[in-house]
Amino acid sequence: MAGRLRAPTGRYGGKTAAQRQAERRERFLDAALELFGGTPGYRATTVAALSEAAALSTRQFYEEFRSLEDVLAALHLKVNAWAEEAVLAAAADARGLPLTERAAAVFRAYAANVTADPRRVRIAFVEIIGVSPRLEEQRLARRARWVDLICAEARAAVSRGEAPPRDHRLAATAFIGSVNGLLHDFSAGWVDATLDEVVDELVRQLLGILRPPGRSPAGPGR
Repeated sequence: MAGRLRAPTGRYGGKTAAQRQAERRERFLDAALELFGGTPGYRATTVAALSEAAALSTRQFYEEFRSLEDVLAALHLKVNAWAEEAVLAAAADARGLPLTERAAAVFRAYAANVTADPRRVRIAFVEIIGVSPRLEEQRLARRARWVDLICAEARAAVSRGEAPPRDHRLAATAFIGSVNGLLHDFSAGWVDATLDEVVDELVRQLLGILRPPGRSPAGPGR
């Protein structure tokens, strides 16, 4: 890849070059979670500071990444992947539950994963904002993936007769915007509420999307 130094090859200390490279990359990402997600934040972190926090050299940094923006991009995807794994596991565990219980369990799994570490909240909802057109495109693409997941859950609820048929995409997009905005503001200290209260409000919004007031599900599940 242009802009990167060639990584060493061969086996050393019982590990292959690929294994050592993967370990270095993880050390940089762990350090980035600490610095980007805590103090001093992405914009005030330097390559030298990140390398020092990872106990690696700047030369090794440029073997793995072209820039700090690349690190933030990788970390943003990783935080979202952790949350998605939690959501999919919760959805599997909640299979067969009524819609209200299932939706609450799935979203609480998401919220618990993201908010378990304040650094994850900051990476997902604060530091990624306004960095560059490239990262904005990534953020919106990842948001669209969450919208797709909600729409798939809604279609499944409709097929079971638990929710009325309609196009859920607009409402799902609005909900994801609410999640991003509310968790961002909570993380920044702008919301006078506990985390549990924030999550409860978002669960109510999600259930309102799947089963809006005044609309009854059709089919055998009525």
